[in-house]
Amino acid sequence: MSIVPKESIEVIAQSVGINNLSVDAALTLAPDVEYRMRELMQEAIKCMRHSRRTILTTDDVDTALSIRNVEPVYGFALGTPSRFKKAVGHMDLFYIEDKDVDFKDIIEAPLPRAPLDTSIMCHWLAIEGVQPAIPENAPVEVITIPDGKRSECKDDSLPIDIKVPVQHVLSRELQLYFDKITELTIRGSETILFKEALVSLATDAGLHPLVPYFTCFIADEVARGLGDFNLLFALMRLVRSLLKNPNIQIEPYLHQLMPSVVSCLVAKRLGNRLADNHWELRDFAAKLVASICKRFGHAYSNLQPRLTRTLVNAFLDPKRAITQHYGAIQGLAALGPNVVRHLILPNLGPYMRLLEHEMSLESQKNEMKRHEAWRVYGALLHAAGQCIYGILKMFPTLPSPCHEIWCKKEKVNMLAPGKRKASMEHTEEQPPLKRVATDGPLLDNNTSPSVKQTEGEVAASSSVASDLPSTSKQMTDSEKVGSRNVREKSDEKLLKLSAVLHQVWKDDLKSGQVLVSMLELFGESIFPFIPTPELSLFL
Repeated sequence: MSIVPKESIEVIAQSVGINNLSVDAALTLAPDVEYRMRELMQEAIKCMRHSRRTILTTDDVDTALSIRNVEPVYGFALGTPSRFKKAVGHMDLFYIEDKDVDFKDIIEAPLPRAPLDTSIMCHWLAIEGVQPAIPENAPVEVITIPDGKRSECKDDSLPIDIKVPVQHVLSRELQLYFDKITELTIRGSETILFKEALVSLATDAGLHPLVPYFTCFIADEVARGLGDFNLLFALMRLVRSLLKNPNIQIEPYLHQLMPSVVSCLVAKRLGNRLADNHWELRDFAAKLVASICKRFGHAYSNLQPRLTRTLVNAFLDPKRAITQHYGAIQGLAALGPNVVRHLILPNLGPYMRLLEHEMSLESQKNEMKRHEAWRVYGALLHAAGQCIYGILKMFPTLPSPCHEIWCKKEKVNMLAPGKRKASMEHTEEQPPLKRVATDGPLLDNNTSPSVKQTEGEVAASSSVASDLPSTSKQMTDSEKVGSRNVREKSDEKLLKLSAVLHQVWKDDLKSGQVLVSMLELFGESIFPFIPTPELSLFL
Protein backbone atom coordinates (compact mmCIF):
# COMPACT_ATOMS: atom_id res chain seq x y z
CA MET A 1 0.00 0.00 0.00
CA SER A 2 2.59 2.52 -1.07
CA ILE A 3 1.33 5.99 -1.96
CA VAL A 4 4.48 6.90 -3.86
CA PRO A 5 4.86 4.57 -6.89
CA LYS A 6 8.17 3.60 -8.41
CA GLU A 7 7.30 5.57 -11.55
CA SER A 8 7.37 8.82 -9.54
CA ILE A 9 10.84 7.94 -8.29
CA GLU A 10 11.99 7.30 -11.86
CA VAL A 11 10.59 10.64 -13.07
CA ILE A 12 12.20 12.52 -10.18
CA ALA A 13 15.52 10.76 -10.93
CA GLN A 14 15.32 11.77 -14.59
CA SER A 15 14.59 15.40 -13.56
CA VAL A 16 17.83 15.57 -11.60
CA GLY A 17 19.89 13.88 -14.37
CA ILE A 18 19.84 10.19 -13.35
CA ASN A 19 18.64 8.30 -16.42
CA ASN A 20 19.79 4.74 -15.63
CA LEU A 21 18.09 4.19 -12.25
CA SER A 22 17.25 0.53 -11.80
CA VAL A 23 13.80 -0.77 -10.91
CA ASP A 24 15.02 -2.32 -7.66
CA ALA A 25 16.48 1.03 -6.52
CA ALA A 26 13.21 2.79 -7.30
CA LEU A 27 11.25 0.18 -5.34
CA THR A 28 13.60 0.59 -2.40
CA LEU A 29 13.48 4.41 -2.41
CA ALA A 30 9.70 4.67 -2.68
CA PRO A 31 8.88 3.54 0.92
CA ASP A 32 11.61 5.72 2.37
CA VAL A 33 10.33 8.77 0.47
CA GLU A 34 6.82 8.04 1.70
CA TYR A 35 8.05 7.79 5.31
CA ARG A 36 9.85 11.12 5.04
CA MET A 37 6.81 12.78 3.48
CA ARG A 38 4.51 11.51 6.22
CA GLU A 39 6.92 12.79 8.89
CA LEU A 40 7.11 16.17 7.19
CA MET A 41 3.32 16.47 6.90
CA GLN A 42 2.91 15.64 10.56
CA GLU A 43 5.25 18.49 11.50
CA ALA A 44 3.41 20.85 9.14
CA ILE A 45 0.04 19.91 10.68
CA LYS A 46 1.50 20.66 14.14
CA CYS A 47 2.54 24.11 12.93
CA MET A 48 -0.94 24.67 11.53
CA ARG A 49 -2.62 23.74 14.81
CA HIS A 50 -0.27 25.93 16.84
CA SER A 51 -1.27 28.81 14.56
CA ARG A 52 -4.96 28.23 15.36
CA ARG A 53 -5.81 27.47 11.73
CA THR A 54 -7.69 24.69 9.96
CA ILE A 55 -6.10 25.05 6.50
CA LEU A 56 -2.62 23.80 5.76
CA THR A 57 -0.45 26.33 3.93
CA THR A 58 2.94 26.30 2.27
CA ASP A 59 4.32 28.34 5.15
CA ASP A 60 3.58 25.41 7.45
CA VAL A 61 5.51 23.08 5.14
CA ASP A 62 8.45 25.48 5.02
CA THR A 63 8.44 25.68 8.81
CA ALA A 64 8.44 21.88 9.06
CA LEU A 65 11.37 21.70 6.62
CA SER A 66 13.32 24.21 8.69
CA ILE A 67 12.63 22.18 11.83
CA ARG A 68 14.13 19.13 10.08
CA ASN A 69 17.12 21.20 8.88
CA VAL A 70 16.07 20.80 5.25
CA GLU A 71 16.23 23.59 2.71
CA PRO A 72 12.73 25.03 2.15
CA VAL A 73 10.86 24.85 -1.13
CA TYR A 74 11.20 27.98 -3.23
CA GLY A 75 8.57 29.32 -5.62
CA PHE A 76 5.41 28.68 -3.61
CA ALA A 77 3.85 31.32 -1.39
CA LEU A 78 0.59 31.81 0.39
CA GLY A 79 -2.19 32.99 -1.86
CA THR A 80 -0.84 31.45 -5.08
CA PRO A 81 -2.68 28.14 -5.64
CA SER A 82 -0.79 25.52 -7.62
CA ARG A 83 -2.40 23.79 -10.61
CA PHE A 84 -1.44 20.17 -11.19
CA LYS A 85 -1.79 18.33 -14.49
CA LYS A 86 -1.84 14.60 -15.14
CA ALA A 87 1.17 13.21 -16.94
CA VAL A 88 0.47 11.57 -20.28
CA GLY A 89 0.84 7.80 -20.08
CA HIS A 90 0.75 7.65 -16.28
CA MET A 91 -2.50 7.42 -14.36
CA ASP A 92 -1.23 8.47 -10.92
CA LEU A 93 1.48 10.97 -11.91
CA PHE A 94 0.81 14.72 -11.70
CA TYR A 95 3.00 17.70 -12.34
CA ILE A 96 2.81 21.49 -12.14
CA GLU A 97 2.65 23.30 -15.44
CA ASP A 98 5.41 25.87 -15.80
CA LYS A 99 4.48 28.72 -18.09
CA ASP A 100 7.03 30.59 -20.11
CA VAL A 101 7.28 34.18 -18.89
CA ASP A 102 8.56 36.98 -21.09
CA PHE A 103 10.98 39.35 -19.31
CA LYS A 104 9.54 42.27 -21.25
CA ASP A 105 6.13 41.70 -19.71
CA ILE A 106 7.66 41.52 -16.27
CA ILE A 107 9.64 44.75 -16.73
CA GLU A 108 6.70 46.70 -18.14
CA ALA A 109 4.26 45.46 -15.51
CA PRO A 110 3.26 48.05 -12.88
CA LEU A 111 4.88 47.76 -9.47
CA PRO A 112 2.77 46.17 -6.77
CA ARG A 113 1.69 48.14 -3.74
CA ALA A 114 4.28 48.26 -0.99
CA PRO A 115 3.23 46.20 2.03
CA LEU A 116 2.51 48.09 5.22
CA ASP A 117 4.93 47.77 8.10
CA THR A 118 3.72 45.74 11.01
CA SER A 119 2.90 47.99 13.93
CA ILE A 120 1.06 47.76 17.23
CA MET A 121 -1.02 50.57 18.68
CA CYS A 122 -2.98 50.45 21.91
CA HIS A 123 -6.35 52.10 22.34
CA TRP A 124 -9.34 51.82 24.65
CA LEU A 125 -12.09 49.52 23.44
CA ALA A 126 -14.35 50.63 26.26
CA ILE A 127 -13.96 52.60 29.46
CA GLU A 128 -16.33 51.43 32.15
CA GLY A 129 -18.75 50.13 29.55
CA VAL A 130 -18.57 53.21 27.31
CA GLN A 131 -16.88 53.01 23.91
CA PRO A 132 -14.75 56.12 23.26
CA ALA A 133 -15.35 57.90 19.96
CA ILE A 134 -11.94 57.37 18.32
CA PRO A 135 -11.12 56.34 14.73
CA GLU A 136 -9.90 52.90 15.84
CA ASN A 137 -13.33 51.93 17.18
CA ALA A 138 -16.21 51.36 14.80
CA PRO A 139 -19.11 53.76 15.29
CA VAL A 140 -22.25 52.46 16.92
CA GLU A 141 -24.30 52.90 13.71
CA VAL A 142 -22.06 50.52 11.80
CA ILE A 143 -22.16 47.64 14.25
CA THR A 144 -25.83 48.00 15.23
CA ILE A 145 -27.77 44.96 14.04
CA PRO A 146 -31.51 44.34 14.14
CA ASP A 147 -32.80 42.21 16.97
CA GLY A 148 -33.59 39.25 14.74
CA LYS A 149 -30.08 39.09 13.26
CA ARG A 150 -27.79 39.02 16.23
CA SER A 151 -25.56 36.29 14.84
CA GLU A 152 -23.97 35.63 11.50
CA CYS A 153 -21.74 32.92 10.12
CA LYS A 154 -18.28 33.00 8.65
CA ASP A 155 -16.82 30.56 6.16
CA ASP A 156 -16.12 28.05 8.91
CA SER A 157 -19.77 28.29 10.14
CA LEU A 158 -18.87 29.62 13.59
CA PRO A 159 -21.53 31.92 15.06
CA ILE A 160 -20.40 35.33 16.29
CA ASP A 161 -22.35 37.52 18.68
CA ILE A 162 -21.86 41.25 18.20
CA LYS A 163 -22.58 43.27 21.34
CA VAL A 164 -23.51 46.91 21.08
CA PRO A 165 -21.60 49.19 23.51
CA VAL A 166 -23.46 50.29 26.60
CA GLN A 167 -24.93 53.73 26.22
CA HIS A 168 -23.65 56.22 28.79
CA VAL A 169 -26.66 57.83 30.43
CA LEU A 170 -26.16 61.01 32.47
CA SER A 171 -28.70 62.37 34.84
CA ARG A 172 -30.22 65.76 34.23
CA GLU A 173 -28.41 67.21 37.23
CA LEU A 174 -25.00 66.06 35.97
CA GLN A 175 -25.70 67.50 32.53
CA LEU A 176 -26.61 70.87 34.02
CA TYR A 177 -23.51 70.72 36.24
CA PHE A 178 -21.26 70.01 33.27
CA ASP A 179 -22.80 72.78 31.16
CA LYS A 180 -22.43 75.32 33.97
CA ILE A 181 -18.78 74.41 34.64
CA THR A 182 -17.84 74.64 30.96
CA GLU A 183 -19.65 77.95 30.60
CA LEU A 184 -17.83 79.43 33.58
CA THR A 185 -14.49 78.12 32.28
CA ILE A 186 -14.95 79.79 28.90
CA ARG A 187 -16.59 83.07 29.87
CA GLY A 188 -16.39 83.60 33.65
CA SER A 189 -13.00 82.37 34.79
CA GLU A 190 -12.38 85.52 36.85
CA THR A 191 -15.59 85.39 38.87
CA ILE A 192 -16.05 84.17 42.42
CA LEU A 193 -18.54 81.58 41.19
CA PHE A 194 -15.80 79.91 39.13
CA LYS A 195 -13.58 79.60 42.21
CA GLU A 196 -16.44 77.97 44.09
CA ALA A 197 -16.96 75.64 41.14
CA LEU A 198 -13.30 74.60 41.30
CA VAL A 199 -13.69 73.82 45.00
CA SER A 200 -16.75 71.73 44.16
CA LEU A 201 -14.81 69.82 41.49
CA ALA A 202 -12.00 69.11 43.95
CA THR A 203 -14.20 67.83 46.78
CA ASP A 204 -17.61 66.57 45.59
CA ALA A 205 -18.29 62.87 45.21
CA GLY A 206 -20.37 61.42 42.40
CA LEU A 207 -18.64 63.35 39.60
CA HIS A 208 -16.85 60.36 38.10
CA PRO A 209 -19.34 59.93 35.18
CA LEU A 210 -18.37 63.45 34.03
CA VAL A 211 -14.61 62.81 33.91
CA PRO A 212 -14.48 61.63 30.26
CA TYR A 213 -16.50 64.65 29.22
CA PHE A 214 -14.24 67.04 31.12
CA THR A 215 -11.09 65.50 29.64
CA CYS A 216 -12.47 65.79 26.09
CA PHE A 217 -13.54 69.36 26.79
CA ILE A 218 -10.07 70.29 28.10
CA ALA A 219 -8.28 68.66 25.16
CA ASP A 220 -10.50 70.35 22.57
CA GLU A 221 -10.34 73.80 24.15
CA VAL A 222 -6.55 73.71 24.58
CA ALA A 223 -6.12 72.69 20.95
CA ARG A 224 -8.39 75.50 19.75
CA GLY A 225 -7.59 78.24 22.26
CA LEU A 226 -3.80 78.59 22.48
CA GLY A 227 -4.27 82.29 21.80
CA ASP A 228 -6.65 82.84 24.75
CA PHE A 229 -4.53 83.16 27.90
CA ASN A 230 -7.44 83.38 30.37
CA LEU A 231 -9.06 80.27 28.92
CA LEU A 232 -5.83 78.27 29.11
CA PHE A 233 -5.24 79.25 32.72
CA ALA A 234 -8.83 78.36 33.62
CA LEU A 235 -8.44 74.96 31.95
CA MET A 236 -5.26 74.23 33.89
CA ARG A 237 -7.01 75.14 37.14
CA LEU A 238 -9.78 72.77 36.08
CA VAL A 239 -7.20 70.00 35.63
CA ARG A 240 -5.78 70.69 39.08
CA SER A 241 -9.22 70.40 40.68
CA LEU A 242 -9.85 67.08 38.93
CA LEU A 243 -6.51 65.77 40.17
CA LYS A 244 -7.27 66.85 43.73
CA ASN A 245 -10.60 65.08 43.95
CA PRO A 246 -10.07 61.80 45.87
CA ASN A 247 -13.38 60.38 44.62
CA ILE A 248 -12.37 60.44 40.93
CA GLN A 249 -10.36 57.72 39.22
CA ILE A 250 -8.38 59.87 36.79
CA GLU A 251 -5.82 57.25 35.68
CA PRO A 252 -7.68 56.02 32.54
CA TYR A 253 -7.80 59.59 31.23
CA LEU A 254 -4.17 60.63 31.73
CA HIS A 255 -3.42 60.01 28.04
CA GLN A 256 -5.89 62.80 27.21
CA LEU A 257 -4.84 65.22 29.94
CA MET A 258 -1.05 65.04 29.58
CA PRO A 259 -0.86 66.47 26.00
CA SER A 260 -2.95 69.46 27.07
CA VAL A 261 -0.81 70.17 30.13
CA VAL A 262 2.46 69.75 28.20
CA SER A 263 1.14 72.09 25.48
CA CYS A 264 0.61 74.80 28.09
CA LEU A 265 4.17 74.15 29.28
CA VAL A 266 6.24 74.14 26.06
CA ALA A 267 4.01 75.84 23.50
CA LYS A 268 5.71 78.55 21.47
CA ARG A 269 3.08 81.19 22.17
CA LEU A 270 0.41 81.30 24.86
CA GLY A 271 -1.94 84.23 24.47
CA ASN A 272 -2.00 87.01 21.90
CA ARG A 273 -1.52 90.06 24.13
CA LEU A 274 1.75 91.38 25.49
CA ALA A 275 0.14 91.80 28.91
CA ASP A 276 -0.56 88.06 29.19
CA ASN A 277 1.67 86.58 31.87
CA HIS A 278 2.39 83.31 30.11
CA TRP A 279 5.37 82.75 32.46
CA GLU A 280 2.95 82.16 35.32
CA LEU A 281 0.94 79.74 33.21
CA ARG A 282 4.08 77.75 32.37
CA ASP A 283 5.06 77.61 36.05
CA PHE A 284 1.57 76.40 36.92
CA ALA A 285 1.69 73.71 34.22
CA ALA A 286 5.12 72.58 35.46
CA LYS A 287 3.71 72.02 38.95
CA LEU A 288 0.81 70.05 37.47
CA VAL A 289 3.20 67.84 35.50
CA ALA A 290 5.31 67.19 38.61
CA SER A 291 2.24 66.29 40.69
CA ILE A 292 1.00 63.87 38.01
CA CYS A 293 4.39 62.12 37.83
CA LYS A 294 4.65 61.93 41.60
CA ARG A 295 1.18 60.48 41.98
CA PHE A 296 1.00 58.07 39.02
CA GLY A 297 4.67 57.42 38.24
CA HIS A 298 4.71 54.16 40.19
CA ALA A 299 1.70 52.81 38.26
CA TYR A 300 2.94 53.91 34.82
CA SER A 301 6.67 53.29 34.60
CA ASN A 302 7.04 55.03 31.22
CA LEU A 303 5.20 58.21 32.20
CA GLN A 304 8.13 60.22 33.54
CA PRO A 305 10.71 58.91 31.00
CA ARG A 306 8.50 59.94 28.08
CA LEU A 307 7.84 63.33 29.67
CA THR A 308 11.51 64.01 30.39
CA ARG A 309 12.43 62.96 26.85
CA THR A 310 9.95 65.50 25.46
CA LEU A 311 11.19 68.28 27.75
CA VAL A 312 14.88 67.58 27.08
CA ASN A 313 14.28 67.67 23.32
CA ALA A 314 12.55 71.03 23.70
CA PHE A 315 15.37 72.32 25.93
CA LEU A 316 18.26 71.27 23.67
CA ASP A 317 16.66 72.23 20.34
CA PRO A 318 18.20 75.58 19.24
CA LYS A 319 15.38 76.10 16.74
CA ARG A 320 12.80 76.32 19.51
CA ALA A 321 11.79 79.68 20.95
CA ILE A 322 13.18 81.00 24.22
CA THR A 323 9.75 80.67 25.81
CA GLN A 324 9.73 76.96 24.96
CA HIS A 325 13.15 76.58 26.59
CA TYR A 326 11.79 78.27 29.70
CA GLY A 327 8.85 75.87 29.91
CA ALA A 328 11.11 72.84 29.42
CA ILE A 329 13.49 74.05 32.15
CA GLN A 330 10.66 74.68 34.60
CA GLY A 331 9.17 71.27 33.87
CA LEU A 332 12.47 69.48 34.44
CA ALA A 333 13.17 71.49 37.60
CA ALA A 334 9.75 70.61 39.00
CA LEU A 335 10.53 66.90 38.64
CA GLY A 336 13.25 67.16 41.27
CA PRO A 337 16.97 67.84 41.80
CA ASN A 338 18.02 64.44 40.44
CA VAL A 339 16.46 65.23 37.06
CA VAL A 340 18.16 68.63 37.04
CA ARG A 341 21.51 67.10 37.93
CA HIS A 342 21.44 64.44 35.22
CA LEU A 343 19.69 66.32 32.39
CA ILE A 344 20.22 70.08 32.81
CA LEU A 345 23.61 70.51 34.49
CA PRO A 346 25.61 68.47 31.90
CA ASN A 347 24.22 70.68 29.11
CA LEU A 348 24.39 73.95 31.07
CA GLY A 349 27.78 75.15 29.83
CA PRO A 350 27.05 75.11 26.06
CA TYR A 351 23.56 76.48 26.63
CA MET A 352 24.82 79.39 28.74
CA ARG A 353 27.20 80.41 25.95
CA LEU A 354 24.25 80.63 23.57
CA LEU A 355 22.13 82.42 26.15
CA GLU A 356 24.74 85.10 26.86
CA HIS A 357 24.45 86.20 23.24
CA GLU A 358 20.72 86.80 23.72
CA MET A 359 21.18 88.53 27.08
CA SER A 360 23.77 91.13 26.06
CA LEU A 361 22.63 94.55 24.92
CA GLU A 362 25.26 94.77 22.17
CA SER A 363 24.27 91.58 20.33
CA GLN A 364 20.51 91.60 20.99
CA LYS A 365 18.72 94.87 20.30
CA ASN A 366 15.21 93.49 20.75
CA GLU A 367 14.18 94.30 24.31
CA MET A 368 11.47 91.61 24.41
CA LYS A 369 13.87 88.82 23.43
CA ARG A 370 16.42 90.14 25.89
CA HIS A 371 13.78 90.03 28.65
CA GLU A 372 12.89 86.45 27.69
CA ALA A 373 16.55 85.45 27.82
CA TRP A 374 16.88 86.88 31.32
CA ARG A 375 13.80 84.95 32.41
CA VAL A 376 15.41 81.76 31.15
CA TYR A 377 18.60 82.68 33.00
CA GLY A 378 16.61 83.08 36.21
CA ALA A 379 14.94 79.70 35.68
CA LEU A 380 18.32 78.04 35.15
CA LEU A 381 19.75 79.76 38.23
CA HIS A 382 16.83 78.64 40.38
CA ALA A 383 17.00 75.05 39.07
CA ALA A 384 20.76 74.82 39.60
CA GLY A 385 20.48 76.41 43.06
CA GLN A 386 17.79 73.98 44.18
CA CYS A 387 19.93 71.11 42.89
CA ILE A 388 22.99 72.37 44.81
CA TYR A 389 20.91 72.80 47.95
CA GLY A 390 19.59 69.26 47.64
CA ILE A 391 23.08 67.83 47.11
CA LEU A 392 24.59 69.61 50.11
CA LYS A 393 21.72 68.63 52.37
CA MET A 394 22.59 64.98 51.75
CA PHE A 395 25.61 65.35 54.00
CA PRO A 396 25.67 65.64 57.82
CA THR A 397 24.77 69.01 59.27
CA LEU A 398 27.79 71.27 59.60
CA PRO A 399 28.20 73.68 62.55
CA SER A 400 27.66 77.34 61.89
CA PRO A 401 30.85 79.43 61.88
CA CYS A 402 29.11 82.30 63.68
CA HIS A 403 28.10 79.89 66.43
CA GLU A 404 31.72 78.73 66.79
CA ILE A 405 33.02 82.30 67.13
CA TRP A 406 30.37 83.18 69.68
CA CYS A 407 31.21 80.09 71.77
CA LYS A 408 34.91 80.87 71.74
CA LYS A 409 34.83 84.61 72.54
CA GLU A 410 31.95 84.79 75.00
CA LYS A 411 31.60 83.15 78.40
CA VAL A 412 28.32 81.73 79.44
CA ASN A 413 27.00 82.89 82.81
CA MET A 414 25.78 79.77 84.55
CA LEU A 415 24.74 81.54 87.77
CA ALA A 416 21.15 82.27 88.54
CA PRO A 417 20.00 85.84 87.93
CA GLY A 418 20.51 88.15 90.90
CA LYS A 419 23.50 86.22 92.30
CA ARG A 420 27.04 87.64 92.24
CA LYS A 421 30.32 85.86 91.95
CA ALA A 422 32.33 85.71 95.16
CA SER A 423 35.72 87.41 94.84
CA MET A 424 37.90 89.80 96.83
CA GLU A 425 37.14 92.71 94.56
CA HIS A 426 33.39 92.16 94.68
CA THR A 427 33.53 91.53 98.41
CA GLU A 428 35.11 94.90 99.04
CA GLU A 429 32.51 96.70 96.91
CA GLN A 430 29.50 94.89 98.36
CA PRO A 431 27.77 96.23 101.50
CA PRO A 432 28.72 94.39 104.70
CA LEU A 433 26.80 91.25 105.49
CA LYS A 434 24.80 91.28 108.70
CA ARG A 435 24.92 88.37 111.12
CA VAL A 436 21.96 87.65 113.30
CA ALA A 437 23.12 87.23 116.94
CA THR A 438 21.40 84.08 118.05
CA ASP A 439 24.36 82.42 119.76
CA GLY A 440 27.24 83.65 121.87
CA PRO A 441 27.48 86.27 124.57
CA LEU A 442 25.16 89.21 124.54
CA LEU A 443 26.56 92.75 124.54
CA ASP A 444 25.95 95.22 127.25
CA ASN A 445 23.17 97.71 126.81
CA ASN A 446 25.66 100.49 127.34
CA THR A 447 27.64 99.52 124.25
CA SER A 448 27.22 102.08 121.49
CA PRO A 449 25.58 101.12 118.14
CA SER A 450 28.75 102.05 116.22
CA VAL A 451 30.80 99.55 118.19
CA LYS A 452 28.21 96.82 117.52
CA GLN A 453 28.22 97.59 113.78
CA THR A 454 32.03 97.52 113.64
CA GLU A 455 32.19 94.17 115.37
CA GLY A 456 29.56 92.78 112.89
CA GLU A 457 31.54 94.03 109.91
CA VAL A 458 34.76 92.47 111.20
CA ALA A 459 33.05 89.14 111.82
CA ALA A 460 31.47 89.12 108.35
CA SER A 461 34.69 90.05 106.59
CA SER A 462 36.60 87.37 108.48
CA SER A 463 34.02 84.68 107.56
CA VAL A 464 34.08 85.65 103.86
CA ALA A 465 37.88 85.72 103.88
CA SER A 466 37.97 82.24 105.37
CA ASP A 467 35.73 80.90 102.56
CA LEU A 468 37.75 82.44 99.68
CA PRO A 469 40.56 79.84 99.34
CA SER A 470 38.16 76.91 98.94
CA THR A 471 35.96 78.78 96.39
CA SER A 472 38.91 79.85 94.22
CA LYS A 473 40.24 76.27 94.23
CA GLN A 474 36.88 74.88 93.10
CA MET A 475 36.67 77.45 90.27
CA THR A 476 40.17 76.56 89.06
CA ASP A 477 39.34 72.83 88.86
CA SER A 478 36.06 73.47 87.03
CA GLU A 479 37.80 75.74 84.50
CA LYS A 480 40.37 73.02 83.77
CA VAL A 481 37.68 70.41 83.22
CA GLY A 482 35.72 72.83 81.01
CA SER A 483 38.75 73.70 78.90
CA ARG A 484 39.51 69.98 78.45
CA ASN A 485 35.93 69.31 77.31
CA VAL A 486 36.03 72.24 74.88
CA ARG A 487 39.30 70.94 73.43
CA GLU A 488 37.87 67.45 72.97
CA LYS A 489 34.73 68.81 71.32
CA SER A 490 36.77 70.96 68.92
CA ASP A 491 38.86 67.90 67.95
CA GLU A 492 35.70 65.90 67.28
CA LYS A 493 34.30 68.71 65.11
CA LEU A 494 37.52 68.92 63.12
CA LEU A 495 37.39 65.19 62.45
CA LYS A 496 33.74 65.51 61.45
CA LEU A 497 34.50 68.39 59.06
CA SER A 498 37.34 66.47 57.43
CA ALA A 499 35.12 63.40 56.98
CA VAL A 500 32.35 65.49 55.44
CA LEU A 501 34.79 67.22 53.09
CA HIS A 502 36.20 63.86 52.03
CA GLN A 503 32.68 62.67 51.28
CA VAL A 504 31.80 65.85 49.38
CA TRP A 505 34.77 65.54 47.03
CA LYS A 506 34.26 61.86 46.26
CA ASP A 507 34.31 60.94 42.58
CA ASP A 508 30.89 59.30 42.59
CA LEU A 509 29.04 62.29 44.06
CA LYS A 510 31.16 65.14 42.56
CA SER A 511 29.38 67.64 44.79
CA GLY A 512 32.40 69.89 45.06
CA GLN A 513 32.96 69.87 41.30
CA VAL A 514 29.31 70.72 40.69
CA LEU A 515 29.51 73.65 43.11
CA VAL A 516 32.69 74.94 41.49
CA SER A 517 31.17 74.73 38.00
CA MET A 518 28.03 76.56 39.18
CA LEU A 519 30.21 79.30 40.67
CA GLU A 520 31.98 79.67 37.33
CA LEU A 521 28.69 79.93 35.42
CA PHE A 522 26.57 82.04 37.77
CA GLY A 523 29.13 83.71 40.04
CA GLU A 524 27.93 85.03 43.38
CA SER A 525 24.28 84.69 42.32
CA ILE A 526 24.40 81.04 43.40
CA PHE A 527 25.33 81.94 47.01
CA PRO A 528 21.74 82.44 48.32
CA PHE A 529 20.94 78.79 47.51
CA ILE A 530 23.87 77.42 49.55
CA PRO A 531 23.38 77.05 53.34
CA THR A 532 25.65 79.27 55.45
CA PRO A 533 27.79 76.50 57.06
CA GLU A 534 28.49 74.83 53.72
CA LEU A 535 29.14 78.16 52.02
CA SER A 536 31.71 79.26 54.61
CA LEU A 537 33.32 75.82 54.53
CA PHE A 538 33.75 75.83 50.75
CA LEU A 539 34.93 79.43 50.68
